[in-house]
Amino acid sequence: MMLRKKNGLASVRGVCAVIFILFSFLWLYEFQADVLAVAQHVLSQGQTHYDRTIGAVLITAVLMLLQLCVYAVTRLSRRTHALTYLPSMLVLAVISDVPSDIDYHFSFGAWAWVIPVVLIAWGGVVWLAKHVMPFENDDKTPTGVFSRRMWINLLQMVIMMIVVTVVGNTNAVFHFTAHAETALLRNDAESATRVGIRSEETDECLSMLRIHALARQGQLAEQLFCYPLKGNSADMLPLKGSRSRLRLLPADSIWKAFGARPVYAMTTKFYLSALERDTVEHPMVADYVLCGLLIDRQLDDFAEALPRYYSMEEDSLPRHYREALSLRRLLRHHGSNIAADSVADNVYYNYYKQ
Repeated sequence: MMLRKKNGLASVRGVCAVIFILFSFLWLYEFQADVLAVAQHVLSQGQTHYDRTIGAVLITAVLMLLQLCVYAVTRLSRRTHALTYLPSMLVLAVISDVPSDIDYHFSFGAWAWVIPVVLIAWGGVVWLAKHVMPFENDDKTPTGVFSRRMWINLLQMVIMMIVVTVVGNTNAVFHFTAHAETALLRNDAESATRVGIRSEETDECLSMLRIHALARQGQLAEQLFCYPLKGNSADMLPLKGSRSRLRLLPADSIWKAFGARPVYAMTTKFYLSALERDTVEHPMVADYVLCGLLIDRQLDDFAEALPRYYSMEEDSLPRHYREALSLRRLLRHHGSNIAADSVADNVYYNYYKQ
């Protein structure tokens, strides 16, 4: 009978441990890694770098050590063993709740009072469970993987995991932006352009990063308007008057791609015109200027500027430039009141007419 009890407890402890380790590692490695990289960069003022593999392994190991300490003190077993994971789950929830504006200010917010309240409530439940355990009649009940005891513990684990996922920062745009910045930090522009490609959610920061990633690949004039965009040409670079900002990626990595760093506060338009005036011809500058005019819906100015950068043989022009010229001719021919259905096959009509 004693061996049966030990085997039952060992199976509950083992299953709970495996579930927690898998959940913690995958949550940190697959979902929160880029956000934690931003948080560590901001909080350390750029002095340290977060590694997703080392971070996920180290944090999970520390949280498991915390659980072992809690178990050693409480000795919770049987139907309430999963409660020994609550402090670890609480820590995991706290580090997952990275505010999207962490680069502006950081505070624990509601956690300052939520943590003490949760721990006090948990302590009360542990005290009650300790006093109830001697009266639990589990001698004649199954103790295997499919036992009632096991499912009660699994239910507690699932509830705690759901709370962690709900509490953690799941803001899609923040995650997309963080991933794009970490990808560009690795010089992986292709990965930066793939992130969030099926989502319609965006902001000025994500649009700026996508623009830069596409420009690095020479695809800005081919693929820019395949993505949702927010902002105007001033937001294409993190300069004066821009609503775009960098949290993790050093601004110098952007200026290096252009070949010149701005020496004082200037607007995007002034920076690009200065590059055209003072440096050798750069294809990224041309596409930034032309796509900026398209983003601002200045079709006439675009048509006037295009010959400065490209041959006017339309078959050789990039995709977006050809379509912009076609749309301009269509609008000039039919007037501004042209029916939308007559250009239904042109994906830019609605965008430019907003």
